[in-house]
Amino acid sequence: MSTMHAVRAHSRGGPEQLVYEEAPRPEPGPGEVLVAVKAASMTPHELTWPQTWTHSSDGTGPERTPIIPSHEFSGVVAACGAGVESPAEGEAVYGLIPFTRDGAAAEYVTLPAAVVAAKPVTVDHDHTAALPLAALSAWQALVDHADLQAGQRVLVQGGAGGVGAYVVQLAASIGARVSATAATTDLEFVTDLGAEQAIDYAHDRFEDQVGDLDVVVDLVGGGTQSRSWSVLKPGGILVSLADPPDQEEAARHGVRGVYFIVEPERNALDSIAELVDHGHLRPVVDRVLPLTETRSGYEALETSKRRGKIVIHVAD
Repeated sequence: MSTMHAVRAHSRGGPEQLVYEEAPRPEPGPGEVLVAVKAASMTPHELTWPQTWTHSSDGTGPERTPIIPSHEFSGVVAACGAGVESPAEGEAVYGLIPFTRDGAAAEYVTLPAAVVAAKPVTVDHDHTAALPLAALSAWQALVDHADLQAGQRVLVQGGAGGVGAYVVQLAASIGARVSATAATTDLEFVTDLGAEQAIDYAHDRFEDQVGDLDVVVDLVGGGTQSRSWSVLKPGGILVSLADPPDQEEAARHGVRGVYFIVEPERNALDSIAELVDHGHLRPVVDRVLPLTETRSGYEALETSKRRGKIVIHVAD
């Protein structure tokens, strides 16, 4: 079989550029696996990222259109390239596809075997596909950058969002004391995820509710980030996935500020799968759409409020 069904964009733009069509089926190169995609999920602003459209992380270089979006997937290994010993053909896997490659809104995708992990066994492919980018972001923020420890106090700015829901859960599973900001309608939701304290950002100033914190995870940026310095204790850390922190402000408050972009990482995915299988982390899915409706899913990312990921069901 040399072709597959996929959703592609042939020129830069938003959801209006996405077309469901027949496309060449990729073949795995050395060190790569070919995955038969069962489910994929989409990320806000993905179609605006420069690396979505080129072969380089900074967006320089020639265009690589047509592109296939959706870089989180769950599926089954269909074939292995030269030199691949693990994962094996037929193994159920999940992962985050490097952003300079085609994504998983297709029946098949290729990616480096080194960034693929075994799928959690206790959840289906649709729910597994909601994990990679968001849960990896949470892991890298709390474990790799903040080195969060049991008993420490953390504030999650945007605790009900796609990433925030995993930051709250992971921080709670580590044994931290978790506060989170959220909209009025999401306060019960973030408490159910494991937050000891849910702060209504529309009606309460978080500075009046928390202080002397070890960690702030900023998923909002802008003025929210600027106001967050004051609630950290000396030596604390603000980890942002929204905006690069002002290092002069960090120094003035005697704390650290870190900004990062999530990267594929097999070991962290293995740990995340273990947390899922032990009931400490649950995927959060807003809705599941067929591959043919991928475009409407990306439109919803721009126009509607969501709780969790929009997932594409590709195959049973």
